[in-house]
Amino acid sequence: MEIKLEEVLKNFKTDYEKLTAELSNPEIFSDIEKTQKLLKKHKQLEEIIKKYERLEKISKELKGLEEIISQEKNSDMLELAGKEIKNVRQQKEKLENEIKNDLSPASALDSKDIIVEIRAGAGGEEAAMFAADLFRMYAKFAEKNKWQTRLLDSSPSSTGGLKEVVFEINGADVYGAMKYESGVHRVQRIPITEKSGRVHTSTATVAVLAQAEEEEIFIKPQDIRIDTFRSGGPGGQSVNKTESAVRITYLPSGLIVKCQDEKSQHKNKERALKILRSKLLAQEEEKREKEERKTRKTQIGTGDRSEKIRTYNFPQNRVTDHRIKKSWQDLDKILEGNIGDIVNSVKSEAEK
Repeated sequence: MEIKLEEVLKNFKTDYEKLTAELSNPEIFSDIEKTQKLLKKHKQLEEIIKKYERLEKISKELKGLEEIISQEKNSDMLELAGKEIKNVRQQKEKLENEIKNDLSPASALDSKDIIVEIRAGAGGEEAAMFAADLFRMYAKFAEKNKWQTRLLDSSPSSTGGLKEVVFEINGADVYGAMKYESGVHRVQRIPITEKSGRVHTSTATVAVLAQAEEEEIFIKPQDIRIDTFRSGGPGGQSVNKTESAVRITYLPSGLIVKCQDEKSQHKNKERALKILRSKLLAQEEEKREKEERKTRKTQIGTGDRSEKIRTYNFPQNRVTDHRIKKSWQDLDKILEGNIGDIVNSVKSEAEK
């Protein structure tokens, strides 16, 4: 085992033991939000510690086999020990690579909660209806995985669709599962407003952002401008008589985020800042990805919103992911949140 890796793992074990002791104190459970964060971190550390302990065991086994070979004179025993030592070395190398991957910056993001933005694209009201379908699909998928979904912001259309919706999903390894959903999603179907029965093509864009903690992305107060306004409903109809909605402009880049679904201005501000931090983290990750992409073999897309990744074809009851050139039937079931096979197929191809 490399000294550097061993030192890192020992530090992880120390952190794990301290966290275990902290969670044994009943008083900690009075703060639900803090407790959830600690439990999540404890589980993440636990997985790494288990691998670390397995690695220690394999290293001891390997050392014992090497001692046998150095002392053994019987040719048959040497041959058996040689085969065994080769097998153990392969196990050790595989486990070390797994741990290094777990500790890499990209994998560190995989355990994070996410913020998802869905925006209606080309297609007018039909695009807004499709955006609403995608929102429902992801909410159902989250429910099947026992993840928690919370709406942050939305802009309904006049026909019951969504011009835009922003929501968070919290749970175990959410970003790792959902990060390849970013991009342009295309639907081909007969809109409910179409009288001639002609199939239309509409689009919606999806952006999946890893949630950033306050300590990860520090935002200087002088770098933002906060404006308040009244929440609006379809057609500009006012649904809130007080200025509870919040718009935050990040002055260095002009990036704008807003939140209006809470009645409390304070809560809307908190959620808008959460979205802003996550967008800034995504920008940092994109810079790192550009450097890494030069040596990556994967053909999976970068998550850019301009990239068409998937088509939902209603006449043929088919969903096609264009990145891996694979299709699935039972479109109605997929829209009910049964996207696990699609998500896993794309992820497996990306990690080859």
